[in-house]
Amino acid sequence: MSTYYIIMTCMAAMAVIVFVALFFLNAGYGYLSSANWGPKISNKTAWVLMEAPAFLFMLYYTLDFAASGVDTGNSKPVLYIMAGLFLLHYFQRSFIFPFLMRGKSRMPIAVMLLGVVFNTLNAYIISGWLFREAPAGMYGTEWLWSPQFIIGTLIFFAGMAINMHSDHVIRNLRKPGDTKHYIPRKGFYKYVTSANYFGELTEWIGFAILTWSPAGLLFAVWTFANLGPRARSLTKKYEQEFGEEYRRLDKKHLIPFIW
Repeated sequence: MSTYYIIMTCMAAMAVIVFVALFFLNAGYGYLSSANWGPKISNKTAWVLMEAPAFLFMLYYTLDFAASGVDTGNSKPVLYIMAGLFLLHYFQRSFIFPFLMRGKSRMPIAVMLLGVVFNTLNAYIISGWLFREAPAGMYGTEWLWSPQFIIGTLIFFAGMAINMHSDHVIRNLRKPGDTKHYIPRKGFYKYVTSANYFGELTEWIGFAILTWSPAGLLFAVWTFANLGPRARSLTKKYEQEFGEEYRRLDKKHLIPFIW
């Protein structure tokens, strides 16, 4: 087994471990912030440092592939489009989203470093599939008209729109200077506690479909393993703070009408 598939296998095993562990541990940032994770830094700084490796490494791997002139038997424009969707998400998450944040929240350095490790490995896995491991001929120019690519791309952009709108809703719950907590109710927050997470999960399910790849599937599984338990913890946190007012809303944790 090649190094690439060994890393993929280890990442799949880690997804299971993380999924189980997060039912017992809260990733202590945001609304679930706690002192149990050690020293903290500015949320804005932490988000840039945590998310930027995914963008920068994918950009490096893409440019390196373009400069190498290697022919993998797949259409380079198609590969660049798929890599570009990954880059589009992480450009927004690395260099736009953090600077739209309000307030003075802080993130544990330990949580940030875990994010750095994951994002670095994930960029390696996704780029490795696109530029090395994908079977020759899988991504010809006709792939752009395949049901997988069309449906997956529509789901990807729908997820991105949900994610960005949900972040907008959260940012605008408070007026300047206000530190109280409020229940988000607009958009997909009508249906789930964590509409922003639902949007992100939808994005990467779309990416898994449009690439039709084990690498994309692993990323979608990891996204659920990381965000699913956290969404459940957020529901419990809201119920503790708002009690029956929140329970009456009958929201699901992450997936509308299902869970």
